[in-house]
Amino acid sequence: MSLWSDLSLGVTGLQASTNALNTVAHNITNADTEGYTRQQVELDDRKYITVSKTASSISYQQTGLGVYYSNAKQVRDYFLDKTYRTELGRQDFYEVSKSTLNEIEDLLGELNGASFQESMSDLWTAVQELTKDPCNSVTQGTLVSEASEFLDRAKSVYKDLAGYQDNINYQVLQDVKTINAYGRQILELNSTIQKIELGNEKANDFRDQRNLILDKLSSLCNISYKEDQYGSVAVQIEGEDFVKGSLCYEMWIDIDSQTGFYTPYWPQNSNYSVIPGGDPRNTDDTIFSTDGKKGDRQYRIDSAKVFDLSKPISSETGTDIGKLRSLLYARGDHRADYTDISHYDKIKDSVLMNVQAEFDQLVHNVMTGVNGVLEQAAGVKTVSADSADPADLAVFNQLKAMDQAEGKWYDGKEYKIYRDVDDGRNYMESADGSPLQLFEKSTTDGYTRMDLGGSSYWVYNEEEIPRYNNRGQVIDSTGNIVDPDRLTQLKYSLYSITNTRVNQKLLQTPSLLGFRLPDGSEDVATMDALKRVFSEEKYRLNPDVIKRVNLADYYSDLVAQVSNSGYMFNSIYENQAKTVSAAESAKDQVEAVSSDEELSNMIKFQSAYNASSRFINVVDEMMEHLITALA
Repeated sequence: MSLWSDLSLGVTGLQASTNALNTVAHNITNADTEGYTRQQVELDDRKYITVSKTASSISYQQTGLGVYYSNAKQVRDYFLDKTYRTELGRQDFYEVSKSTLNEIEDLLGELNGASFQESMSDLWTAVQELTKDPCNSVTQGTLVSEASEFLDRAKSVYKDLAGYQDNINYQVLQDVKTINAYGRQILELNSTIQKIELGNEKANDFRDQRNLILDKLSSLCNISYKEDQYGSVAVQIEGEDFVKGSLCYEMWIDIDSQTGFYTPYWPQNSNYSVIPGGDPRNTDDTIFSTDGKKGDRQYRIDSAKVFDLSKPISSETGTDIGKLRSLLYARGDHRADYTDISHYDKIKDSVLMNVQAEFDQLVHNVMTGVNGVLEQAAGVKTVSADSADPADLAVFNQLKAMDQAEGKWYDGKEYKIYRDVDDGRNYMESADGSPLQLFEKSTTDGYTRMDLGGSSYWVYNEEEIPRYNNRGQVIDSTGNIVDPDRLTQLKYSLYSITNTRVNQKLLQTPSLLGFRLPDGSEDVATMDALKRVFSEEKYRLNPDVIKRVNLADYYSDLVAQVSNSGYMFNSIYENQAKTVSAAESAKDQVEAVSSDEELSNMIKFQSAYNASSRFINVVDEMMEHLITALA
């Protein structure tokens, strides 16, 4: 072998050592860079030159041409990556539930320095004081004042709950935008990586960027991914293609015109019809649509929603992964009220809707309970098909026929009526002759005056409670699906937090209550009934709770339920955080840069560099000696 060949051999050692040292320096420089994966140096032999082939020899006589820097390999573990991303998504799912319950507990526990429990206690105290001296204008005024304070605080708490619901709704929008942005970045990085690696180079830094995006994406939703032979990664979200080939299938947002709530859906999976007179090619360039209307297209998103929230939350089915899914669960799909308790299975997975419904049920029970006592005192009676009085039965039949003709939603089994006798103001009667109510609806009347059976009656306007079919659609008494535009009218018939107020006339003149019977005696029976409204243990938070409580303890149980649920989710979150930490530690042991290891490699490659340098010096001296001697 010639000295020139030996010199070339030393040069390859210098080049390989230099490149290896550059890789080590790159590792050390990026030791604290988020998402960086350490790179491992791979050195290989260059091709050998065969000098001779002898059949009797064990091997051919060959001369090596040196070493070369073949690769800077990323050190990653596919299974650790997958485990970490799954557990990270599950951690963020439970973090939303934990933080939501903690926020709700704060809203229920304190309200501008005064807890709602105080207003409930004050109202109960006012009732107790009233029963001691029911005809005293002071105790009557205190009852009306505390009722007004109770309702005002209830409205404030419910408003705060709705405000937090809107805050979560805004987070849904921001997360969808972030997910779409991640998809576009992955698509761009796929293209960049392909271009670089076509030239037989490794795009390790760009791969690190893509892996970091996959980590962040996995915290927002349940993803699966696969890299093809060209280095491009295809990503699926909830089993649907998100990034594939040269396309990113972005999520679109549907905006409910009534609630303003955002629902992410896949446009490629949704059917659409052309709005009459419209052009099917006319769609705007935003991701938003209001009630499915986008340009001249009307999208039907029922089968195209990104998340199927009807599935139970379970680790086995993967429905407890991702922040976005958890936000949608927590927010729910509408503002809940006490009517939602009748179909509790549809709201129990929504933390906010669950609390809204149970809280509204408390206020509803207080209002209708107190009003019911006053109605009984005024002489309101219930008529049904079993009424013994022929006059009452005739009124019942007439009312039922009218409701059937108008398609009303109540069952028509019974009605509450009050006969209006025009003989001046009677006991527990308003100035217009209707039964007196402490709590009245702010949008519709509590009673309607009608001429029935030859007499004038005040008929109680029943609350129209929604009925649902087995598909969760609201139906009328005949089973027909109700037009969504009419659903908002239901709210106007309810004694709910958002639809009631304290009787304005009673606020001005509490003594209208009187509580003195026509014979001049105190109305003791009404006082006893009023106390039973608060003390009788007949109320349940929801159908899944067996324990019955009185109204005085209902709120305490509601707060305790929120606190216990918060403690449970906090425990799940902490355990999940430990799992994520363990997965991250195992991942870091493989992928993270170790300063000690890199310094050791630096010394090794520095020594190799020095050895190659000395080898070149020796060859150089030999060549110089030969040239000098021969000259």
